[in-house]
Amino acid sequence: MSTVAQQIRSIGPGPKFPLVCCWGGPDAPLPVRPIHTPLRRHSHRVDPRLRFNSGFAGEAFEFCKCIAELSKDVCQRVDALRHLDLSRILFGVTQARNGHAHGLQARVTPLRFHGGRLTRQRRGVTYQVQRYFVDRHEILYLVTFCLPRFLDLDFDEKLITLFHELYHISPAFDGDLRRHDGRYAIHSHSQRRYDEHMAHLARTYLDSGAEPRLHAFLRLNFAQLQGRHGAIVGVMVPRPKIVPVPAVKATM
Repeated sequence: MSTVAQQIRSIGPGPKFPLVCCWGGPDAPLPVRPIHTPLRRHSHRVDPRLRFNSGFAGEAFEFCKCIAELSKDVCQRVDALRHLDLSRILFGVTQARNGHAHGLQARVTPLRFHGGRLTRQRRGVTYQVQRYFVDRHEILYLVTFCLPRFLDLDFDEKLITLFHELYHISPAFDGDLRRHDGRYAIHSHSQRRYDEHMAHLARTYLDSGAEPRLHAFLRLNFAQLQGRHGAIVGVMVPRPKIVPVPAVKATM
């Protein structure tokens, strides 16, 4: 995830972005788009021995709906994530540009600055993160999955990746990320220990009596889901921009 400074430097001259983006209702639905198979990928039929339920065969698979339902169950069962308000988290997808296994799997984008502030100043200019509203609920976090790449991980890696992104969200749930002491504020001083902790949380969730139907789709890869449903669709919204605003309009 790029730093605030990098995002600010990338603004430069050009078209202005709206400070507020709203979706919801028949006049402004969230944009839902199909995910395409990148070049050099080989699709294959679903193995008839697989009995994992991913919804009705022949109907487009709604990835964001399923990952949101799974996340809701995760937050209800795992103490470390009970502070998350799923009505203020938007789940989205981004299209992988190639068929490579390595690269972005998922990311969480906060819609506030450090400490939950809506604005910050840099070199005398006030900046604001774009505000997103869905059905009148203000969104504080955008969690985006890169498809097909994410779905081609094995089951354990997918679940751990989900925990990895959700755990980044601040315990204060103020639009900022969880910050650790020291230089490596986001992943702590040890990436390995952070990943081990996420694996522990994922195992704890599965051992808590989690409903298999909610995570069954993670047992299938992209080609298998596509073969069963015909299409995989997801919410595609732009990553929120950091926009310069007149100092007189700065708010907290």
